[in-house]
Amino acid sequence: MADFHQQDLAGSRFEQVHLQRATFHQVRLNDAVFNDVDLTGAQFREAFFKDAVMRGVALQNVRIEGELEGVTVNGVDIGPLVQAELERREPDLAKMRPTDPDGFREAWDLLERLWSGAVERARALPEAALHESVDGEWSFVETLRHLSFATECWLLRAILGDPRPWAPLSLPWDQMPDTEGVPRDRAAQPSLDEALALRLDRQAAVRRYLATLDDATLASDTVPVDGPGWPEPRSYPVRECLLTLLNEEWWHRQFALRDLAVLEARFMERRRS
Repeated sequence: MADFHQQDLAGSRFEQVHLQRATFHQVRLNDAVFNDVDLTGAQFREAFFKDAVMRGVALQNVRIEGELEGVTVNGVDIGPLVQAELERREPDLAKMRPTDPDGFREAWDLLERLWSGAVERARALPEAALHESVDGEWSFVETLRHLSFATECWLLRAILGDPRPWAPLSLPWDQMPDTEGVPRDRAAQPSLDEALALRLDRQAAVRRYLATLDDATLASDTVPVDGPGWPEPRSYPVRECLLTLLNEEWWHRQFALRDLAVLEARFMERRRS
């Protein structure tokens, strides 16, 4: 087994090569060509397929979770079809695309209620289970830490102008490069209540901001913040920042509920054994 680390293999040709069980991490495959390849059992996480073209492919028992924009399958743009079905299953999802300040306030109130229910469901499990990963995803506690980070980035930094708003327990996404002043302690094991204390503080910050949001502010752009971090120090539409927050809150709750179901089944199995 060979290891390739920080090597430039651009333009290389692989023919009749076996790469079963290979791991690609932070690898750039821009404009790569795959011809007559077998991807059975392959897993893609945090992959970016912009302008990708797949012809003559066979997709069988394939599961895709992510953002679909301009994705055409056999001549049909499937993004709107998927969105319509998601909103049929979860009518509240449509409220995550508000167009005015009242809509944002309504969406945030809804998210706080939904998350309150998710937390109560999590409390029924042993504390240790809330640190368990399901299929390599974040634990429940890590999810709460990441949502605190998202609020710090898109509200406290991008909109309110704090260049370094991050708490020590906040958790960026795994692929974010090490950045001065940005915490990334994946090994931390705070209790649910410790993670919630930070989470509730950040939720309250959003609630306070939305309480005074008006049409003019919603239509404006942010003032670029100084200093390294995320998002990058440039101007952003306020509406875009707030929509990003709603999107993070909605989908991470969906993921958390999916994984809680697995954790609950594990817990019941352990009790029976």
